[in-house]
Amino acid sequence: MSQQVVRYAPGLTHSFVGEALHRAIAGAGPLKPAAETAEKLGSVHEVVETHVRYAGAQGLLTGLGGVLTAAVTIPANLAGLALVQARMVAGIAHLRGYDLDDPRVRNAVLTCMLGREAVDRKIEERALPGPPMAIATAPVHDPDLDRLLATEVAADLVQRVGGKRLAISIARRTPVVGGAFGMGVDGWATWRVGTYAARELRPRNRR
Repeated sequence: MSQQVVRYAPGLTHSFVGEALHRAIAGAGPLKPAAETAEKLGSVHEVVETHVRYAGAQGLLTGLGGVLTAAVTIPANLAGLALVQARMVAGIAHLRGYDLDDPRVRNAVLTCMLGREAVDRKIEERALPGPPMAIATAPVHDPDLDRLLATEVAADLVQRVGGKRLAISIARRTPVVGGAFGMGVDGWATWRVGTYAARELRPRNRR
């Protein structure tokens, strides 16, 4: 992960993802807290669809600079994706009855952001104790998971964004085409995370 970070997003650490998660849940500036937004949208479906649109919009904006501005826009794209996806999954968790102040639930949000394939692989490797719901409902919070999951999410975002930029540079050198490509890729990736979270975070009774 460290080599990818140095290449695509200098200065990015696990704390970057932790901060994105905090801002997604608590809100920042004009960005409303995840729970408040989810309540207003009213359903998991609307939460996913809304954040897919957000991801597509930020993917378009960060892709419009073309290949020449990749060094600047990649960190912006990482920040945008991390914030949008964390806010979406946190909103789903809230609607399903999970307490977003619970560190176990926050780790489950990060686990969802990794996606099904990565989570299944890490469970097989015994790097994760279980799927998102198992982490959210574990008997006790495992603080070692905090850094592990934040690091893994950062690595996954770096890999996806770096791979997307490489595809843009090879396939099309036209900035507008690059923006459209970014919009589609970021929206699709966010939809996959959202549907995975919706399937994994099954409803719980609110107390």
